[in-house]
Amino acid sequence: MGWENSQQHQGKAGPAAFQVRDANGSVEMVTGSPPTYAADHPLPPRANMGPPHQPWWKPKGWRKRTWAIIAVVLVAIILAAVLAGVLVTKANRYPDYSALSYSLQDEYSGSTFFDNFDYFTGYDPAEGFVHYVPKEQAESLNLTYATDDVAVLAVDTSVGPTSSPDASTGRFSVRIESKVQYDSGLFIFDVKHTPYGCGTWPALWLSDQNNWPTNGEIDIMEAVNNATDGNQMTLHTTDSCSMGGIKRKMSGSSISNNCYNATDDNAGCGVSGKTDSYGVTYNEDQGGIMAVEWRDAGIRMWEFGRSQIPSDITNQSPDPSTWGTATADFPNTDCDISSHFTNQSIIVNIDLCGQWAGNVYAESGCPSNCTDYVANNPDAFTNAFWEFGAFQVYKAS
Repeated sequence: MGWENSQQHQGKAGPAAFQVRDANGSVEMVTGSPPTYAADHPLPPRANMGPPHQPWWKPKGWRKRTWAIIAVVLVAIILAAVLAGVLVTKANRYPDYSALSYSLQDEYSGSTFFDNFDYFTGYDPAEGFVHYVPKEQAESLNLTYATDDVAVLAVDTSVGPTSSPDASTGRFSVRIESKVQYDSGLFIFDVKHTPYGCGTWPALWLSDQNNWPTNGEIDIMEAVNNATDGNQMTLHTTDSCSMGGIKRKMSGSSISNNCYNATDDNAGCGVSGKTDSYGVTYNEDQGGIMAVEWRDAGIRMWEFGRSQIPSDITNQSPDPSTWGTATADFPNTDCDISSHFTNQSIIVNIDLCGQWAGNVYAESGCPSNCTDYVANNPDAFTNAFWEFGAFQVYKAS
């Protein structure tokens, strides 16, 4: 059977006629109008008449907003990388502590030890419960004396609660300050005995008390009450002197990092030594040497036990570059040493109670309260004395 399109011409859309022919003749079939599918079932509109959607990983299809977000993220990453690099660089900075050649400048020793010091008199600037006495009274009370081998500085043990006058307004003690002042140097302190006991606050330090804190303070040996925590070494300064987040080479433990005197109640930036670096055990071992190198590169301190003193110190040819790791290291990384420390005197004193010992008195396991105990117990201060050999100050040439 065959099919034949019988439409004679093409015109407008309309009825279409077809003929079907077979062996018996033709049959005509006429259809009606085409169905209106578009009207009955409209196609959904195209949402995007632009180019076909691109996969997310192809930047060609990203919008401006996407590019902006990516730009912000990239800038943040770059800034973070730069900051991290700066912090790493800062953390790895370290001053040049190359060896210097030192020659002896001053020595405080023998029977004339105290002739090189002025005696501070009056009440204590640190609110201590003491009366600092002048040289004549200190000598008459045997609070300072010197022989060819040692110099001793002590707290009075003669005045008790029945004495007249008594110690109800403070106990007699001594504070001395060297007549010579220094801007740098290598300091060697031979310390044979350290003061300790409830209520005591002794210190060996460098400072310009007439220009404090502008000219700074360097605490070399300091402890309070029974001194069971060992020696503390501390710097106190004006603003912009910090030991935080920098490279330091030391065996001691950092206590605090901000040296600025107006922070943390003037705690300073402290480093603690071992528990036997001060007090009972230190004294039983005949003490030792405290060495301080103060230069523009930084301030370093070493503690040497009596049996560990380097021979170059004994021979008066000290070379800190051979001494190994310092106990305390205060580099100039974030602290301009030369501008924060100048015109320093050597100071030795034994304070009582005051802003430190008094504030931690109860925590130290001491009886009563600090001022009552100090006033009424003179025998409690038999161990409250410094005993020194020689002090030597070397100057770099």
